[in-house]
Amino acid sequence: MADAPEQRKVFAPWLDTTQKPLIRFENVTKRFGDYTALDNLTLDIYEREFFALLGPSGCGKTTMLRLLAGFETPTSGRILIGGEDISHVPPNKRPVNMMFQSYALFPHMTVEKNIGFGLKQEGQSAEAINERVKEMLALVQLEPFAQRKPHQLSGGQRQRVALARSLAKRPTLLLLDEPLGALDKKLREKTQFELMTLQEKLGMTFMIVTHDQEEAMTMASRIAVMDKGVVMQLDTPSDIYEAPNSRYVADFIGNVNFIECTVISHNGQEYQLKDKQGNQFRLISEVQLETGSTIWLAVRPEKVIVSKEQPQGDVNAVQGIVWDIAYSGDTSTYHVRLPDGTTLKSEMANLRRVRNRPITWEDTVWLSWSLTAAVPLKR
Repeated sequence: MADAPEQRKVFAPWLDTTQKPLIRFENVTKRFGDYTALDNLTLDIYEREFFALLGPSGCGKTTMLRLLAGFETPTSGRILIGGEDISHVPPNKRPVNMMFQSYALFPHMTVEKNIGFGLKQEGQSAEAINERVKEMLALVQLEPFAQRKPHQLSGGQRQRVALARSLAKRPTLLLLDEPLGALDKKLREKTQFELMTLQEKLGMTFMIVTHDQEEAMTMASRIAVMDKGVVMQLDTPSDIYEAPNSRYVADFIGNVNFIECTVISHNGQEYQLKDKQGNQFRLISEVQLETGSTIWLAVRPEKVIVSKEQPQGDVNAVQGIVWDIAYSGDTSTYHVRLPDGTTLKSEMANLRRVRNRPITWEDTVWLSWSLTAAVPLKR
């Protein structure tokens, strides 16, 4: 009899009430004069997480990183690592290392000397430094480049040197400030998976700051979506995308259609809705909605089907004219203008060559989506 397959463990310490967070922000506020960069932030991050801070410029994500690294101190509140308040511990005494967006490599030093710099500053022996540097060079696959200087390396190689230097001191927490911003798209995608593999192999906690939603969705175990110093939603990538809690989050993560509606009636979890133009829609949702209230239906373009024939079956449908088509290689996004002038988007896989595309500009089409495809948002 064959052995039963081993069940894969689910990594979700934030759902386990017995787990203690590695990092805790307790009511942390940070002000610069009259400007509030972080506003009463409370947040837990767990050991071995790949945690992402995502948001536009000025939302407070880099301030959080600098507070953890010790380059800033909170105006109020506490920051704990492993249960110890480190709010006033100097940067060099913290179990934290930071990899900067610019990499900040020393141009006059070789790769191996850059990697070993922090260890030398700590006063470690030459033998211990050499051993650790060799280990780091092997980890990031840069052994042949040990004697080169930064200007003799590609952008991707410099990124790996900076990463090796950050890891050399074996920090409890590694902070990554836009680490892939200088790389081209293909190298960035490749490096994302390298970072994920490395983080899993080392069993360390990584915290990354990025404004690239795709980067955060790919790498993170959880994402904190920020705006104006406040965490708007903290959740797993799939829940952030499939179940956003506000129009801000839904709009910031991926493409989305919004339809403002009034709740007419409901029967259990099935709701009857009407938009401003009188179109009626049906929605099945676990979210409780009050009759007469205004909500916004958030429908992702890939969940909207475009067709020339009026759809049959249990779906929502509206008619319009194809106003524009955005071709992206594997997909095409159809921008369909409705009679009232609003535009809805449908993203469809390109299963045929473009010249055989069945739908083109100025065609009258139907857009449809299932009763469970939309997410109702109250704010």
